[in-house]
Amino acid sequence: MNYQNMNVDNMNIENFVKHEGIISKISNNVVTVSLKGNINCKSCGIKSACGISDSTSKEVEIVSPDMRLTLNESVYVILKKDLGLKAIFWAYVLPFILMLTMLIVAAPFVQEWLAGLLAVSFLIPYYLILYVLRGQFRKIFKISILKTT
Repeated sequence: MNYQNMNVDNMNIENFVKHEGIISKISNNVVTVSLKGNINCKSCGIKSACGISDSTSKEVEIVSPDMRLTLNESVYVILKKDLGLKAIFWAYVLPFILMLTMLIVAAPFVQEWLAGLLAVSFLIPYYLILYVLRGQFRKIFKISILKTT
């Protein structure tokens, strides 16, 4: 999807999550953007789970942007809202469901402390699998850059 010709101020905020940032690093095909605090987070329905609104300095890596960019250039980082919800599902909801399921399954067979330890340790292979599949997730969760004007 190419967002270069879109007017950032007239974007339909209903469909996108938009964060202002500054380009902090450019290397090969990867651009690193340091995100600023965002007033759009106040109206966002997923702000409590996102984590971007909680911190003053977050960085996002964008692979192979379609435009020429320079260091310290002000840009917008955008992501479709439905992809943001999918990211929250993979990062927070599914691991919680897996951990709770493991706790419920293990509790009748072992002591409580061991069931809790098994449930928490069950997250290690889950996040290792996510790490191995990070290339697939980068294709799905395509983050785009818009230059500010």
